Amino acid sequence: MATNVNELPKINEVNKKEPKKVKIVQFGEGNFLRAFIDWIVNETNKNTDFNAGVCLVQPMPFGRIKELNEADDLYTLYLQGLQDGKAVRVHEVIKAVQDAVNPFEDYKKFLEYAESTDVEFVISNTTEAGIAFDPNDTDFSKCPNSYPGKLLAFLERRYNTNKKGLFIIPCELIDHNGETLKKVLVQLAEHNNMSKDFINWIVTENKFYNTLVDRIVPGYPRNEANEFQLDLGYQDQNMVVGEIFHLWCIDAQTVGDDKALAKANLEALKKALPTEKAGLNVLFVDSIVPYKQRKVKILNGSHTALVPVSYLSGIDTVRETIEDPQLGKYVKDFIFDEVIPTIDIPHDQMVAYSNSVLERYMNPYVRHELMSIALNSVTKFKERDLPSVLQYIERTGKLPVHGLFSLAAIISFYKGERTVNGTQIALNDDPKFIEFFKNQWASYDGTKAAARKIVENTLSMQNAEGTGYHWGQDLNKVAGVTDFVTEALYAQQTMPMRDAIKAIIK
Repeated sequence: MATNVNELPKINEVNKKEPKKVKIVQFGEGNFLRAFIDWIVNETNKNTDFNAGVCLVQPMPFGRIKELNEADDLYTLYLQGLQDGKAVRVHEVIKAVQDAVNPFEDYKKFLEYAESTDVEFVISNTTEAGIAFDPNDTDFSKCPNSYPGKLLAFLERRYNTNKKGLFIIPCELIDHNGETLKKVLVQLAEHNNMSKDFINWIVTENKFYNTLVDRIVPGYPRNEANEFQLDLGYQDQNMVVGEIFHLWCIDAQTVGDDKALAKANLEALKKALPTEKAGLNVLFVDSIVPYKQRKVKILNGSHTALVPVSYLSGIDTVRETIEDPQLGKYVKDFIFDEVIPTIDIPHDQMVAYSNSVLERYMNPYVRHELMSIALNSVTKFKERDLPSVLQYIERTGKLPVHGLFSLAAIISFYKGERTVNGTQIALNDDPKFIEFFKNQWASYDGTKAAARKIVENTLSMQNAEGTGYHWGQDLNKVAGVTDFVTEALYAQQTMPMRDAIKAIIK
């Protein structure tokens, strides 16, 4: 058995590519798409008659196309985490990728794929900044700089060679990604005085979808790369690591108000992309909005809610929080009792998703530091947790005690003192917020009246621009909120956090 990685054969000397028709042109060859989309295609190929290959297109002048080509586009994917309560680490060679093209170096080859009758899908992840109008993309005789420019050139070649429209499925993490991409394409085409018939073809003959993607992908396992390769028995410079959980939500709300057409487009994609038959967690939905709310409110929201409570209780990581009997119960009660009732998705689906989130939090292969989540907590609470707090009050007429206790804990956290061990907290936020809380705590004299004053000022805090309330409104005007947050904050200042939880959360 080899003990030196350099003595091992290359991945493509041990594994062989499985020939497939290139049905998917994928803009983006980075870790996420290779651990998510290409894995989904790989699984669908194994479990159905999909038989689809992927051509990776490098969206930037720099990337991994050269390294992938040298490996015959093969790479190893490790998936690791908890599954049914057990620590699991599995790996497989992804064989769905058939080609990888750098259009900046081989623009001709890139455009040749536009003429293929086999190509049905365009999928992308070019970062949040990727779907943007670039007025400098005017010369299509060479590779355009932006992703919309490249896609427009691709679609123009397809239109000029009388090929059918495509399923266009962006995965960039922006709101309404499909709708936005379509609008930018039309804007860029009009900017370049392209024909009205071609622009109409873009809009009517191609189907655009909004999406939500969810899988944590740490990427190349630098600290374990040698160990993994020695275990595999081959060299692989393109291996990637992701968590076991995956979710892909796709809707068809990019066709305007024609609900019948939206449904037809969704059914067409569902038929063309048989992920359901492969047993994958790919959801074809009327709207991704509630699913995005679910992710933001439950996964992101529970992160923000647990950080100050757990950190001030002496805990350092997410996993330790969930494993702690008291704090784990706090997080679960927050999710199940106060957040789920504010999301309009069937209850059984919400329970299943929430349990999967808690299982992800306990991933033994990931050390998720609370202080890495604590960045910009004041704004994060506004975006992730406050909507649940206000909707819970509106729907039930009761106060969400965990959500509001966490708000009080954020105020305590921004005091900058971790009293459980006497250390200072390295606050990381907009300097205006840090200065605001520094001034608030400077006048605190240990009385409940002083605590109430801090709460009142926080709940009516101005935004960073000084143009209105940070919270979107004066939260002092929401019945019962000021009183409850004051009681919670005063308890947190007069007793250990764990005792405060017992005293306030009843």
